[in-house]
Amino acid sequence: MNAAVMCTGSGTNLQALLDAEDGGTLGANIVLVISNRSKAFALERARNSGREAIVRRMRDFKTEDEYADELLSVLRDRDIELICLAGYLKRLPAKVVTEFRGRILNIHPGPLPRFGGQGMFGHRVHESVLASGVHESGPTVFFVDEEYDTGAIIAFTPVPVQADDTTDTLAHRVLAAEHLLYPRVVAAVARGHVKLLDGKCVGRLND
Repeated sequence: MNAAVMCTGSGTNLQALLDAEDGGTLGANIVLVISNRSKAFALERARNSGREAIVRRMRDFKTEDEYADELLSVLRDRDIELICLAGYLKRLPAKVVTEFRGRILNIHPGPLPRFGGQGMFGHRVHESVLASGVHESGPTVFFVDEEYDTGAIIAFTPVPVQADDTTDTLAHRVLAAEHLLYPRVVAAVARGHVKLLDGKCVGRLND
């Protein structure tokens, strides 16, 4: 299965996926990395691994519809079957979601749905978790739909919140859990063990 990974920043989850593919456990071939930032380090990670890396920004197009058509053209031209959002901070156009429904994954650095939604990313999530007083955080992987962080949840890894946690210490432990969880989920979806059916996640991860 050919996969595209979309990133905005440094791309540590992209690196985890690349490492899993190199190790033969991903179940997918990452053939394309797309970023909405020309200086995103994720692009360097992609190029260093021999993958195609391109920049596509909605602001470079007159309308969202034109942007969506360009993304779809790029994805079709490379026979992309699976899209993995990895620290991608923009909402995908509805046309893209419709065409790839059930084949777009995202990873969020906190429990969903409570700590999700527009504007909830990175340290904002960890700050909200700490302010809430909950005793558990952790990354969530889900199927992407047209809204922010509302798609069917595939998997969650619990990460205990410690009494002396700061946003940095919590973020560090959650990120380590992300790097383990995301490749497992991508592999399960790529191999058909987990699917989106009637808006719900069916199947289970491999042990």
